[in-house]
Amino acid sequence: MTETVATNAAPRAERAPRGCAHTGPLPADADTTPQLLEEVWSASLRSKGRRVTKQRLAVLRAVQSHPHSNAEEIVTAVRQELPSITVQSVYVILTDLTDIDLLRKFEPPGTPGLYETRTGDNHHHAFCIRCGKVQDVDCAVGSAPCLTPSDFHGMALISADVLYQGICADCQTEEETRLAAAQKQAAESISR
Repeated sequence: MTETVATNAAPRAERAPRGCAHTGPLPADADTTPQLLEEVWSASLRSKGRRVTKQRLAVLRAVQSHPHSNAEEIVTAVRQELPSITVQSVYVILTDLTDIDLLRKFEPPGTPGLYETRTGDNHHHAFCIRCGKVQDVDCAVGSAPCLTPSDFHGMALISADVLYQGICADCQTEEETRLAAAQKQAAESISR
């Protein structure tokens, strides 16, 4: 699974970004437990005209447990609970849950789409171009859309997707360690 580093110990579904309105299925200060999550997901599914099925709940649990995962990783996680579920079923469920805003899909460059249960707020993502690690980044502006273009071209803007790309701290440390070892080896071969 793609590693996710939380900036806050609270579960993602309950976290409201600082300064941003949270409009997802859970209040920002909700005390989430697996049972509460399932109750909220069930109510949300029903309110959107969907049946509550073990397959839909298994997909939601998998994404909640492994945020920022791609569909293949989610299939693997769901099959731990429902071994006979088909790949097609998981893809159909992911698409449906995204369409009704119980999941959010975003696509960093060069990667398959990644899914998360943190919806209804205006957060963004930081993406490590080396290892693919993804971190949630709360919006700086506090309202959607975060960015205002010079020309709207007649559109009613809803959101602006921001993806910060960089090199994570782990990859920076790994690179520094590798360079230090190479410099040490070069210095030793010169001194011989």
